[in-house]
Amino acid sequence: MNAALGPYAIAAGLLALAGAMKAWRPADTATALHGGGVRAPTWVVRAGGFAEVVVGSLALVTASAVVAVVVAVSYLAFAVFVAVALVRHLPIASCGCLGKADSPPSLVHIGIDAAAALAALAIAVDPGLAPLDLLHQGVGDSVAYAVLVVIGIAAAGLAVTLLPRVLALVHQEVR
Repeated sequence: MNAALGPYAIAAGLLALAGAMKAWRPADTATALHGGGVRAPTWVVRAGGFAEVVVGSLALVTASAVVAVVVAVSYLAFAVFVAVALVRHLPIASCGCLGKADSPPSLVHIGIDAAAALAALAIAVDPGLAPLDLLHQGVGDSVAYAVLVVIGIAAAGLAVTLLPRVLALVHQEVR
């Protein structure tokens, strides 16, 4: 079994969740893209969100190198967009990835995107099992695995939304 399967499951779940948020509320992502110089109407953002839901869901249920590469490319694209926003000091309050929660561009966001892309690339090289295949390991192991994936998704979401603000407060206190 590939050691990246857990992080890949978290990345796939987060991709599906973020896609659902973009499909449900595309305006924040459209605004962020506009701030980055990309003019995308909300229907395009909504369609992209639905595509993320499909890719993230497929990544959870299949052991496919092709799907893993698509997940990796998605996260690399997110990382590049966030890096460009940081370098150019773009006035983006939220990328819209997590609904109404502020998720401004940050190094934390880039790090999570890069880690997700690396996990997906590791799975692309050696697909092995689908993340959901691990739910057939016995009740205790299945529950533990599912709980850890959900905690990982929540932790990644909190890291993108809260950690940059906490670090900014700490930085202000140090000065």
